[in-house]
This record gives sequence, C-alpha cells and structure tokens, in this order.
Amino acid sequence: MTDWTAFAGFAGVVLGLLLLLAHASKAVFSDADDERQRRAVDLDRPLKRRDEDPYHTQPSADGGVDAHNRRWEALDQPQGHRQSGIDEMSTASLLVNVAVSQGLFGVLLVVGAWFTEVPLSALGLGSGDVSPLMLAVGTALGVGLYVVNELGAAAGERVGIASSEELRQALAPDSAAGWAVLLLVVLPVIAGFEELLFRAALVGVVSAGFGVSPWLLAVLSSVAFALGHGAQGPGGIVVTGTLGFVLAAAFVLTGSFLVVFVAHYLVNALEFVVHEGLDVEWV
Repeated sequence: MTDWTAFAGFAGVVLGLLLLLAHASKAVFSDADDERQRRAVDLDRPLKRRDEDPYHTQPSADGGVDAHNRRWEALDQPQGHRQSGIDEMSTASLLVNVAVSQGLFGVLLVVGAWFTEVPLSALGLGSGDVSPLMLAVGTALGVGLYVVNELGAAAGERVGIASSEELRQALAPDSAAGWAVLLLVVLPVIAGFEELLFRAALVGVVSAGFGVSPWLLAVLSSVAFALGHGAQGPGGIVVTGTLGFVLAAAFVLTGSFLVVFVAHYLVNALEFVVHEGLDVEWV
C-alpha cells in the first residue's frame, strides 16, 4: 500500500536540501560577480605615479628620469590577490559536483518512491506516458520554450532585470570530451532530477495522494523551482519560474514525465550549445 505521507515528507526534505545548496551556490556566484565588478572599476581608474611630488624623482645624468621610479601603481598591485570561489574551481570539478549532487538527490527520490510504493502512473511513468508521441511533444515543447526563454531573458535585461550567466559560463567545457560529458551525462541528470522532484513528486504524487488541485501544486512547485535557481540572478529567477510553470502545466495536461524531461533537457542543451559552443547571441 502506498504511503503517500511518507513520500511527501521525503520529497520535502530533498527540496529543503536542494534549496540550501542553491542558496550556498548563489553566494559563491554573487561573490564572483562582485569581484569581477571591483576589478573592472580598478581597471577603469586612471593610472598615476607612485609619488605625485614632481621633485621626489631625481633626474639622471642625461636629464631623464630613472625608469625604476616610473612604475605605475597599478603594476605594483598583486595579480589576483583575492580569488573568488568560482575562479578556484575548474570546469571539470564543477561538472562532477553538479552531476554527483543532483544525481544523489535523484537516487534518494527514486529510493523513496520505491520504498513507499508510489505507483509509476503518479510519477508520469505509466505505460501510456512513455511513447514516441510523448517524445515528439517533449521535443516540440523544448524547442519552443528555448525560444521563449531567450526572448524573456532579453526583455528582462532591457527593463533592468539582469540574469547572471556565471553558472553557464563556468560549466561550459573547453574540449570535445567535456561537451560529451555535459550533454550526455550532466544535463540529463539535471533535467531528470529536477523534473522528478518539481513535477513528478511535488505535482503528480501530491495530487494523486492527497487530492490537491494539480494547478495549485503547479504554481507552488514553480515558485520553489525559481528559488532553486537563485544563482541566475533576478532575471533568471523570473524566467525560470515561468519556465517551471509551463513545464508543470505540460505535466498536468499530458501526465507524462517523458514530455517534461525532454523539454527541460533541450532548453538547457540549446542554451549551452548556442551561447557557449557556437558563441551566438541571436536575440
């Protein structure tokens, strides 16, 4: 017999841990942004001599000035005297960190669903929920959401709601092998776990087990989904929250985990490939 309460509590614990991790990640990337802005301000300042007293420097025998005393103050500053947390982490270590943490959370959810005997149909994994038709629907939805996501981010920047690209840039690989790991391992793990938690568990299971309106759950889970992406900045939170609600609505309407998994994966993959792989800014 399904223990709906136990699984709901288990999913709530996983959600809480994820939000704590997201908050910690936001702090790291915020520190990185502040450090880069500080460095940019330092570079914009006019250079000045070490000693502003024109009589401090003694002329040399030929009427020139000793080159040693011509050094600019900026050159005396230590390079990278304070590295932010994100600067100290390599792309490979970030990819491993994300894959392991998200994968572990996903495994915990799967084990929890198995232990509490949650039916596959409540998770959107019933016999009719995984089919070529659902795959096609997910593909079309993913491409459409990617376009809307790009337009939304661009509109947000125009009105002063910035989106941080630090996380995406930090995860972007520099080699073919790195891209293979990102596209074939890391992004599927991220999409799989997040859809399992925010759509299958928080919408599908809670609705089936407690009779709560799936549309109300779609709204609430989308808010949590947005908060879990705080590292992307205010604009990223707004866009991600909207994206989360569309995915939740798709899950409610189709009842298929495959649809939202494929759509979520394509949004992330296209964003990485277009911006970081091809270096194209089409909006």
